[in-house]
Amino acid sequence: MPSRAVVLVVLTSVSEIIQINKPTGWYLPEFAYPYNVISPNVDVVVASPMGGVAPLDPESVQDFQDPASQGRSSEFAAIYYPGGHGPMFDLVDDPDSIALIQEFYEAGKPVATVCHGSIVLVNAKVNGKYIADGRNVTGMTNEEEDSLQMTAAMPFLVEDRLKADGANFIEVAAFQENVIVDGQLITGQNPASAQGVGLALAKALGFN
Repeated sequence: MPSRAVVLVVLTSVSEIIQINKPTGWYLPEFAYPYNVISPNVDVVVASPMGGVAPLDPESVQDFQDPASQGRSSEFAAIYYPGGHGPMFDLVDDPDSIALIQEFYEAGKPVATVCHGSIVLVNAKVNGKYIADGRNVTGMTNEEEDSLQMTAAMPFLVEDRLKADGANFIEVAAFQENVIVDGQLITGQNPASAQGVGLALAKALGFN
């Protein structure tokens, strides 16, 4: 391991929801807040399925004009997946991403997600069992997706898929902060939970 811990952040490569001709990508505050929390103590490496520049969801810039938004497992201390609608279309079944999650999980390292990013957990298994099975987790709720009028454009819903895997899906009122830590799994419900996920990840890495 390097002298400074390294956290791997995986971003979507999807830039458009083709069904409704809507730009999408990764959600700025869901990267910015955790980054600001952990970056003083760790190095951050960013990856995406297709490589190159990962598309930023333009709405995440327009909707959140706040200060925080300006601006192989042996090699890393943790792995983190921000949300945005993009992960619903690529990271959910990307074999490299799934293999990474399984490797980090089996190594006992933190696996953190927020909002739509929690969809990356649904296809990851260890010893033939979904890693979310029987675990306390959260992510974008059906109610929140409905309120955004995006349900019909989604191939499935985060809440439904996690519950189908046997997860104990924990939610609070729509768009209120909710961070769930169950062992090495750290999940946040929505953009309001991004800072809390960053703090929980920092704690898991021994920095607060």
